[in-house]
This record gives sequence, C-alpha cells and structure tokens, in this order.
Amino acid sequence: MVNQRTLKNSFSLSGKGLHTGLSINITFNPAPENHGYKIRRTDVLGQPVIDALAENVSATQRGTVLSANGVQVSTVEHALAALYACEIDNCLIDVDAPEFPILDGSSIAYVSKIKEIGIQQQNAVRKYITFKRKRIKVVDKATGSSMLLLPDDSFSIQSHISFNSALLRRQDASLNDLSEFTRDFASARTFVFVREIEPLLQNNLVKGGDLDNAIVIYDKPIEQDNLDHLADVMGVKRKDANKLGYIMNKPLLYPNEPARHKLLDIIGDISLVGHFIKGKIIANCPGHKINNLFARAIREAMKESKPTKVAMLAEPVHTGQFYWNRP
Repeated sequence: MVNQRTLKNSFSLSGKGLHTGLSINITFNPAPENHGYKIRRTDVLGQPVIDALAENVSATQRGTVLSANGVQVSTVEHALAALYACEIDNCLIDVDAPEFPILDGSSIAYVSKIKEIGIQQQNAVRKYITFKRKRIKVVDKATGSSMLLLPDDSFSIQSHISFNSALLRRQDASLNDLSEFTRDFASARTFVFVREIEPLLQNNLVKGGDLDNAIVIYDKPIEQDNLDHLADVMGVKRKDANKLGYIMNKPLLYPNEPARHKLLDIIGDISLVGHFIKGKIIANCPGHKINNLFARAIREAMKESKPTKVAMLAEPVHTGQFYWNRP
C-alpha cells in the first residue's frame, strides 16, 4: 500500500504568462487527504475554485485550459506534470491570473521547489487506476494521433512525435518510472516553429513568448522583413533569415528535447484523470487535444467500476472523437 502525499509547506513562484504576457504569481499549498488538485483564482471576486479534472478542460490550443465556476486558467500542464511526477496527491494552487506562468517553458522550477520544501505523507491510502486484461485506445482520425493504455503493474510511457520539418522529423522518448522525470524530463522545454508564431499572435496567443521560454525552430525560410517584424513584435534580437536552425537563447539540452517535452505534457494532461495510473501508455503524435480525449476516456471508464479496479465496456464504442477498445 502507498499512502497519499501532499506538500510539507507552501511555495510560490512568479513569472509571465506565455499567452497573456501578464506578470503572474502562483502558490502551491498543502491540501487534505482526498482533495486532489484544485486551482483557486485569487484575483477574482469570491476566489472561485476549479477542480483539475479532464471534464473541465475547455480548450487545448497551445496548452490545456481548465474552466469552471465562471473562470478559467490556462497553461496548467507543466505544473501539474511536476506534481504528478513527484507523486503529490493533494495540492491547492493559488494563481492571480487566468494562466500559469511559463517560466522557462519546462517543469524544472516547479520540481525544484517541491524537492526543496519537501513532501508530507498522509494517512489515507492512495487509490490507483488499474486495467486488468483490458486496454483503452483513443484515436483522432483528423490528425492520426493516438493514445493507448495497456495493462501493467507499473506506470510507463512510450511517446513518438513526427513533424514535416527538416529539423524535427521523428523523435522518440520513453519513461519507465516516474522517478526518472526529475533527471530526464523536467527541464525539457516547450517548442514552437517560427512559421507558427504569426498565426498564434493573430489569435491573441504567445504574447509572453520569447527566446528564453521555448525552443524556437526556424526550419523554413521566410522573407527577412517578415522575420524582422516577428522579432520586433516579440521583443527579441533580429536573426538572419538565411540561417535555418534552432534560434532560442539556450541550446538544446537533449537531442530529443521536443519529444521529451511532449512526454512531459502527457503526464500533465493525464494527471487530470484524478488518480495515479498503473499501466503502459503508448502515444503516437500526442498533443493536448488527444491527451484530453484520452484522460476523458479513462474518466468515463472509471464510472463503470470502482476507482481501484476499472472495467471496460463489453463492446467497442465510438463516442465523439475517441474509442474504447477491448484487446
């Protein structure tokens, strides 16, 4: 048996929002047994609380957005990945903006703080989600993305990503145990292609993006004037439009850092199941959309049985954009 865990004390971090550009303060607090992860908007009258659960995800464009009680909060996945990977069951997160701070684009600052302040074991026993002799498969036909959960006595992830890019084609990343997260995945940063930045700005996103909080991939040449304009809008140094490559300030930490970050995102989005999982996840071209469909499918399967031993439906069912399949 494993007991539930929370933080020994509160800790705070400050930084700007990736999409809003706002200056943001966030505090992680200990929480009682069976509390789970909850997010409190301290900047809103009444300080409404959002349960960090898959069914409360309202958007998945360039990040996971949670909404409830008339408020929303976005870019939650890096912080939640840190909590889940550090095996924190219960935490109340206070944030004074509609977004978590991006920090350096990874989970490392959150993990470092958790390690610094310590973890408190609680009396209640942790409930695991397990799937005996069953599997859950989720497919997005529009993109070809898929997520598969296979029975296992431990938790692991195999993730494969692929892009139409000379600099980032296929990459793989694997996590065999959550204990590997701090060393091998926590510092992996989010990434963006230069050709995506202008449309994102037009959609009122990445106002806080810069060359310090993301891997920036310049893989297809654009006109010098256009590249200069993007640099000026984002407040970064202009680059030579003829030189393709990775143009962020800090070089890649790993050759497959983008794949490692996608695996980090999977953990953050899977934390929205609300319980720790025992099983093997195989992810093909994961993203926040398919991750959330996967977490919702697991949540739906949980309703069919007790949280400690989930039974699948007797026949394959198609609901919306995901599938539940038997072996």
